[in-house]
Formats: sequence, C-alpha cells, structure tokens
Amino acid sequence: MSQKIYVGNLGYSVENSMLADKFAQFGTVESAKVIIDRDTNRSKGFGFVEMSTSAEAAAAIAELNGTEFGGRQINVTEAKPMAPRDNNSRRY
Repeated sequence: MSQKIYVGNLGYSVENSMLADKFAQFGTVESAKVIIDRDTNRSKGFGFVEMSTSAEAAAAIAELNGTEFGGRQINVTEAKPMAPRDNNSRRY
C-alpha cells in the first residue's frame, strides 16, 4: 500500500521532477507534487511525495528529514489527512 509523505521548507525553484528524483533513491515514487499558489503561480514551499510502500517511505523520511535540498533544510514527515473544510465560508 502506498504511503504519502509531506515535504516542507522547499526552495521556490524546486519542481515536481526534482522532488521525484530526490526520493527515487529510496524506492518507487508513485507521484511527486510541489504545491503551487493559484494566484501567484509560485511554489508555496511545500509538496507531497507518494511512495509505493510504507517501508520505502519510512526510509526516505529517516534519511532526508533535516537535509539540504534546493538551498534549504527540508522537513520530511508522514503526511497527515487533510482537515475538513468549512464550505460555508464565502468571500464578500
């Protein structure tokens, strides 16, 4: 079963392919996504990587957390489920 990883404090120049390449050394990367701000079309400085097994994900987290990537020291942890959104909040 696949495991999702949160990668924080990414450099703004890091792209999806760079993120996938960084994690590929620990196993099969099913997806790698740098989150982009829709208003500025610029990286928000974090992303998610999905590894094919939890063992591969655990190895990647243990080895990469606190290391330098894209000019910054990255935070690598297990991704937490997204909190439910309040759909009743409207912008006026």
